[in-house]
Amino acid sequence: MPDKDAGTPRVFLYRHGQTEWSQTGQYTGISEIELTPHGVKQVVASGKMLVGEGKLIDPTKLARVFVSPRNRAEHTFQLAFSDADKQALTDANKVERTERLAEWGYGLYEGLLTKEIRALRKDHGLDTDRAWDIWTDGCEDGESPQDVTARIDSLIEEIRAIHQGNMHGENPCDVALIAHGHTLRAFTKRWLGYPMEFPLSMMLEPGAVGVLSYQHHSIDEPAFLVGYGFPLEE
Repeated sequence: MPDKDAGTPRVFLYRHGQTEWSQTGQYTGISEIELTPHGVKQVVASGKMLVGEGKLIDPTKLARVFVSPRNRAEHTFQLAFSDADKQALTDANKVERTERLAEWGYGLYEGLLTKEIRALRKDHGLDTDRAWDIWTDGCEDGESPQDVTARIDSLIEEIRAIHQGNMHGENPCDVALIAHGHTLRAFTKRWLGYPMEFPLSMMLEPGAVGVLSYQHHSIDEPAFLVGYGFPLEE
């Protein structure tokens, strides 16, 4: 964080590690697909580098850790944080498993590839003038963009209440979200005040961490950190 923004609360977006379906591009919502061995290595590597006292995600500075209820997110939390840090956070009632961070409900599209979804929708007489876009069209028998917006906005409201009054580091109040690719990108859009259909292209690799915060220590100026400068070692 630049010096002028030091102490401003942050939200860390921690995507779960690779699964067989994330590797193949299959849409994974409610299905409990476990991390691959490579996915485990991804999370262990990012956790070792980024999670711990004095590191980017410092457990002593966390006010809350919100975890998706899917196994792959829970496994990521277990791998990324040390046993001592997990115990301390749990004892302080700072860890919450919440459906608000579950992956987008894909409905009929669960387990399918994008090309298969578009073919299915064509068979259903949909998208006659343009290709399917989840951010605009949602999922048949699954969640609409409005459904996802409602649950994410509820979580953002709770996080902003935690941050309010702590914009200059008055109390440690960083927040970590451990969840999924679509959900975390949807969260970013809503954090910045954009509707789901806003064409904001984002990438977040399995096991990777993104950072959201605020400009000018202002709760009314949510922002994302395009790049993060790490402090020099003494």
